[in-house]
Amino acid sequence: MTTVTLPGVYTPQDDTDMLVRCLRDELLPQHAAVLDVGTGTGAVALAAARLGARVTAIDISWRAALNAKVNALLARLPIRVERGDLLAPVSGRSFDLILSNPPYVPAPTTACPRRGVARAWDAGHDGRLVLDRICQDAPGLLKPGGVLLVVQSALSGPEESLRRLRTTGLRAEIVEHRCVAFGPVLRSRRGWLRDQGLIEGDAEKEELVIIRAVRLG
Repeated sequence: MTTVTLPGVYTPQDDTDMLVRCLRDELLPQHAAVLDVGTGTGAVALAAARLGARVTAIDISWRAALNAKVNALLARLPIRVERGDLLAPVSGRSFDLILSNPPYVPAPTTACPRRGVARAWDAGHDGRLVLDRICQDAPGLLKPGGVLLVVQSALSGPEESLRRLRTTGLRAEIVEHRCVAFGPVLRSRRGWLRDQGLIEGDAEKEELVIIRAVRLG
């Protein structure tokens, strides 16, 4: 299936692939309502739509929102694409499944970038500026029995994500791991990551994880 990646939009990588694989393992109800938060090119949203889900995709970047719309048209799949800040565009709605591949890379800057491709990955000193908001706000948009699937790096504290999600009443666990080689971004800040105590020595790989959280009842 032909897809495109526009300049300035995050190119699907290992984390996207992990999220799609876990999505395909979910037993979704017929015509499930699915939300893809931080859709980028729309790759995850497209995978959900191919399973017969009713998909809404959100991204704060106008380039990414346009990219997702283009790929939905190319695939002839009916994806609703919204531009907005995380979950704000769908306030008051509820979903069977929420998917997210958010920015999660620890960065020397304290705030998320306001523009440029780096806002697809940089998320403050601990990599949690976006993750914490998802852990706080996503549970309230899940239907009873609904599932949240989120991918992040071990560098950005998966145990903290689990703690926050469990605090909201969700049953949360890590369901997938994968070690991948550092890309250009992590290689370029290896010294800073070492100074922060996030890596040891000349580490060359990071661990990616998928967290699955279920709303009980």
